[in-house]
Amino acid sequence: MDIIKKLAEELSIRPAQAEAAVKLIDEGNTIPFIARYRKEMTGALNDEVLRDLFDRLTYLRNLTERQEAVIASIEEQGKLTDELKAAVLAAKTLTEVEDLYLPYRPKKRTRATIAKEKGLEPLANTLLLQMLDHPADKEAEKFLDPEKGVETTADALNGAKDILAEFFSENADYRKKIRALTFEKGLVTSEAKEKEKESVYEMYYGFSEPVKKIQGHRVLALNRGEAEKVLNVKVEAPEEEILSKLKKEIVTRENPFTTELLTEALTDSYRRLIAPSIEREIRNDLTERAEDGAIRVFGKNLAQLLMQPPIAGQVVLGWDPAFRTGCKLAVVDATGKVLDTAVIYPTAPQNKVAEAKKVLKQLIAKYGVTLISLGNGTASRESEQIIVDFLKEEKLTISYVIVNEAGASVYSASKLATEEFPQFDVGQRSAASMARRLQDPLSELVKIDPKSIGVGQYQHDMNQKKLGDALTGVVEDCVNKVGVDLNTASAPLMEYISGISKPIAKNIVTYREENGKFKNRKELLKVPKLGPKAFEQCAGFMRISGGETPLDATAVHPESYGAAEKLLQTLGFSTADLTGGKLSGISKKIGDPKKTADQLGIGELTLMDIVKELEKPARDPREDMPKPVLRNDVLSLSDLKPGMILKGTVRNVIDFGAFVDIGVHQDGLVHISELSDRFVKHPLDVVSVGDVVEVRVLSVDEKKKRIALSMKK
Repeated sequence: MDIIKKLAEELSIRPAQAEAAVKLIDEGNTIPFIARYRKEMTGALNDEVLRDLFDRLTYLRNLTERQEAVIASIEEQGKLTDELKAAVLAAKTLTEVEDLYLPYRPKKRTRATIAKEKGLEPLANTLLLQMLDHPADKEAEKFLDPEKGVETTADALNGAKDILAEFFSENADYRKKIRALTFEKGLVTSEAKEKEKESVYEMYYGFSEPVKKIQGHRVLALNRGEAEKVLNVKVEAPEEEILSKLKKEIVTRENPFTTELLTEALTDSYRRLIAPSIEREIRNDLTERAEDGAIRVFGKNLAQLLMQPPIAGQVVLGWDPAFRTGCKLAVVDATGKVLDTAVIYPTAPQNKVAEAKKVLKQLIAKYGVTLISLGNGTASRESEQIIVDFLKEEKLTISYVIVNEAGASVYSASKLATEEFPQFDVGQRSAASMARRLQDPLSELVKIDPKSIGVGQYQHDMNQKKLGDALTGVVEDCVNKVGVDLNTASAPLMEYISGISKPIAKNIVTYREENGKFKNRKELLKVPKLGPKAFEQCAGFMRISGGETPLDATAVHPESYGAAEKLLQTLGFSTADLTGGKLSGISKKIGDPKKTADQLGIGELTLMDIVKELEKPARDPREDMPKPVLRNDVLSLSDLKPGMILKGTVRNVIDFGAFVDIGVHQDGLVHISELSDRFVKHPLDVVSVGDVVEVRVLSVDEKKKRIALSMKK
């Protein structure tokens, strides 16, 4: 197989781009590094395409490896023909390879192998030839052998049919056609195990949808309902049509002595051996596709959440709401340092509202709190009302923001949180996290397992390794897009930087603690276990503000410093001019980019990246993202009326719509059909997590706590 050619076709890129990307990956370069600093080689392939390429490269190499192993195994058995070898090498999927290998795979004793042991294979072959000119019973008499358990002609014929059934089931061509037909015309059906029992799966009691049309979120819901023993799920194949086609393939002569027996054998083969296997394959395939789709959505949601703009320069009061155990508060200064913590009990059952407001007043006055960050969990609605009442009573202009507290409890109880706040309990840590995830969402959220950040659907039902790998890749891409401050970044943040492992991230922090701030990027080479390759991969993503070399504060890679300095010199500037926006507009002074790039000995794409960095040093790409909605009033479900127009923040995007926070405790659903006046293929085509949108209230169900919203004009 020409893997490069295949990758180029599948990803709609040039073979040269695929070849360069594969070479760079094989040399140990990371995806973020290749995407940012090797654009000339790959023709500017972005990180998303590169990750798809890496996944397909891994699959195709596994496929090639399996093809070689199967060919070697069949050859060892002395059964390899040129035709079979060509068929194995031409297989495009692992399923096709396994279909071809099926007749040669070492197997346990089956009904067919037992029949062969009884010497019935010649009888099976005779029936398959369909040339008998006398009754099959008469032919079967030749194979009677009481010692081997063949006492009657019926025993002999049943054994022969078992051999034929297995033979038909191992035919790769038959399996391929049956699989295709089942996928094209089959139905996924489900019914309740107990029809009277109420459950969240009621819409799947008596459910039926074509295999080829069923949506991923339905597949995952059915799987979960089945796992929870609420639903019986199956794939109904077009059996009549399949058996009819099989008969045409197998019964090539109308022979009164063999046709009926062959029909019985092929029917048994399909129902007992082929159908269960194909059903498993199709359900696995549907699940895999559904998981891939859900992981893609989860990844895009996570990226949007991580790339939310930081709110800088604010003293934030983090509020982790609760009932019985009280609301935990933490005041955090503009650098993220925790100044104070407290516990108040304004919610049921204590209802100590006056006492809570007194504590709030003291904390705000003492530390100059400018913003309140409220978690959206249990007792959030009640806490929000108290905050609004308090701000009105005290006539304070402080705003509050409701933040997604998904994963906060996981972080609070983690080893990392214990190391970070050894003197705090889990509630205090959670409150500090509420404040910090508003100040810098990326730095705070990287401390949590990406799977625990609730911006997906059915994440606990998926292949956890696949989900984990994909989401880790998303976090890596986000962290490397933003870059980190080498002198302030935590180890959990740095370990996502290209080329930096967990141990090296810890070594960097230890080195910084022992030797003081890094003065330049080259000093990284003094960090234990951080060699030249790791330095090459990470240096461009590490920033040093106010260091010895002004270029260290930018995303310009050290390998391009010479070119950057030469460029500045040509334009009448120096690296000292990087500060204070003195290089703004230099892109207009470059002239012919190709000529300039040639003179500097770099590629044109690299030149444009350098110029962009020099114009806006260490620019944060998160600046372009929508800012959080600051609130100073509260709504309840009963305040909502159909027709109301409200502003809200998209909290989660799923296959069938988007959940929007409109300032009440319950997020409202904008169904996919209400996202736009035009047809929407997937909600992600219209909205992303963190988007601030205008919505119209369609309906409110207070009993079920459901809000239906629309974004249609």
